[in-house]
Amino acid sequence: MTGRLEAVCVSGSDLLPLPDKRPNRSGIDKKPVAGRVAVHPLGLDGDVQVNKKHHGGEGQAVYAYAQADADFWSAELGRELPPGRFGENLRTSGVDLDAAVFGERWQVGTALLEVTAWRTPCANFARFWDVPDLVKRFAAHGATGVYLRVLETGELGAGDAVEVVSRPDHGITVATGFRIVMTQRARLPELEPALPFMPLKDQPVLAAKIERQRARA
Repeated sequence: MTGRLEAVCVSGSDLLPLPDKRPNRSGIDKKPVAGRVAVHPLGLDGDVQVNKKHHGGEGQAVYAYAQADADFWSAELGRELPPGRFGENLRTSGVDLDAAVFGERWQVGTALLEVTAWRTPCANFARFWDVPDLVKRFAAHGATGVYLRVLETGELGAGDAVEVVSRPDHGITVATGFRIVMTQRARLPELEPALPFMPLKDQPVLAAKIERQRARA
């Protein structure tokens, strides 16, 4: 499967202020950048990830969101949602991100990326869009986009192909994982084959939840 990279976005120094919050700013407000962008082990050159507890790290180095899903929200809210408005680094087309499998690998430019996780909507996201019930609506709709780890550094730019070069055979999609964790927790043991591909910081927590669910069964 091959798609296209429509835009590359970073937050730079233009951080969203969050009065009365800790931390008091957010890197969610990302803007497209021109030319080639270096991909480092923990993210794109020029990008800022403020709250390292919930964003960034080896398993959340890069975040991708699909143009088709952005189009849904643009129609739903009656507003333009250009690249970067989801806090994404990569705006993609031609790749069904809901159907992305944990551990599938993407060649984008000279970088090799691996799908690791869904994006959990948060209050900062709702505040950024000024849509108070956005978290609930976003969770109900799904289409969360995907987080990626960097397996091979390199560079990429708008117009590059997004080539899915390999895919594990466990068949567990990011959309399935999101639904299970959010609303179908009795199914948590089904996620065990995908666990080794998830962000390292999340693996022990999810493994413990799986074991507790097994004990209840």
